[in-house]
Amino acid sequence: MPRVSVRIPTPLRGMVDGRSEVAVEGATVGAVVAEVAATYPALKKHLFSADGTLRNFVTVYLNDEDVRSLARDATPVRDDDVVSIVPAIAGGAPAEGAGRPSPLTALPMVAEPPADRLDREELRRYSRHLLLPEVGVEGQKRLRRSKVLLVGAGGLGSPTALYLAAAGVGEIGLVDFDEVDLSNLQRQVLYSTADLGRPKLEAARDRLTGLNPGVKVVPISGHLSSENAMDVLRPYDVVVDGTDNFPTRYLVNDACVLLGKPNVYGSIYRFEGQASVFDARHGPCYRCLYPEPPPPGLVPSCAEGGVLGVLPGLIGLVQATETVKLLLGRGEPLIGRLLLYDAMAMRFRELRVRKDPDCVLCSSHPTQTGLIDYPAFCGVAASASAGAGGAIPEITPEELRDELAGAEPPLLVDVREPNEWAIVHLDGAKLIPRAELPDRLQELTSARELVLYCRSGGRSAQATRLLLDLGFTHVRSLAGGITAWAQRIDPSLPTY
Repeated sequence: MPRVSVRIPTPLRGMVDGRSEVAVEGATVGAVVAEVAATYPALKKHLFSADGTLRNFVTVYLNDEDVRSLARDATPVRDDDVVSIVPAIAGGAPAEGAGRPSPLTALPMVAEPPADRLDREELRRYSRHLLLPEVGVEGQKRLRRSKVLLVGAGGLGSPTALYLAAAGVGEIGLVDFDEVDLSNLQRQVLYSTADLGRPKLEAARDRLTGLNPGVKVVPISGHLSSENAMDVLRPYDVVVDGTDNFPTRYLVNDACVLLGKPNVYGSIYRFEGQASVFDARHGPCYRCLYPEPPPPGLVPSCAEGGVLGVLPGLIGLVQATETVKLLLGRGEPLIGRLLLYDAMAMRFRELRVRKDPDCVLCSSHPTQTGLIDYPAFCGVAASASAGAGGAIPEITPEELRDELAGAEPPLLVDVREPNEWAIVHLDGAKLIPRAELPDRLQELTSARELVLYCRSGGRSAQATRLLLDLGFTHVRSLAGGITAWAQRIDPSLPTY
């Protein structure tokens, strides 16, 4: 029986005793993955649906090939093969998606004004570019005429924006709605301590124009949505996806496909990152890689799982590099290729991404021809509704304060991770991480009032739903989580 290595991504390592790689035996890819799930039962629900099929947000590779382009689960394996599990974390190739991509010609600009000469200051500023035959004066003028939209001005958007501005990209659009928080400064290098409390777009504009006054920065405040995405993306030559949630990620992909624009993708989680270029005119789109999103809460966000501060810097620079290459029409872009980076191992890997002939959006026979309701598609709307006081009973921080001072205070259950507990927790609480809850029910009693809490209320709402479904009747979720408690009840507690 062949013995192969199975590489486990960071989001799933907690279910395999922290291992990054496990060795198992099996004749086919399906048998290998099933053996891993059998050995580590907690992994099973993340890999397989209730009917036993592999989930659509998990892609399995044999060496560097997506098994969907081979014989799927029945793909045979050999000794020393490597099976990689690549889940979604919150792709030129020929039309058929086969083979390696050939270099693209330069992108047509949305608006191609007369090619003005570079002035004396520009000649000095971009002199190191001008010495490169692949850039030169004409390439630099092309960058100056270019328009790039960054969706998200956070961890990924920060280094991307800085280097695109330094490179002389003429117009940079920034989509964001947040303010600078102290927890941002560990990785979001666009901002400084002096920017705390300022709108990110305001601080980013000042920093980028300070770096290069010749760049036009266009702040676009608010949420990208199905109603405005086409109008927002249309004026730009390249779109850079620096989002941190699946609804916006699918929205950006779909709008780029419909508008015929390249989507420079990046994502990060803990110590791992992914990068690619999705351009349906020359290769696959994001849906070819991940046809469906994971259920809400199954893949933790950076706010829940954490991220190494330098990681978005590296992935963001890959995105900036790919963007400049696309604008110049030079080199071989990451179309049809998924770049994986593991910071702990300092290892880069490249996997092929093929165009899905049955993709609902970019195939020759699409079934989706417009934008859709993305929160509903990703299950976020229903989850948020339930967690906001619908089917999920909640308790406010003020109500909890009063009950804790009463004669029969509720039992507090912290469903966060141990490292979050170490940062801050409520006195008297019991730590049972959400993933461990089904196996530790014996530690709870259905006769006593239970109040579950997490960082901001999402995970505790899901855990409350689980207990209600199991027959617990006296259980509620703390609205807003420990963050709301710190803000409204006990400001001495740290937030993160």
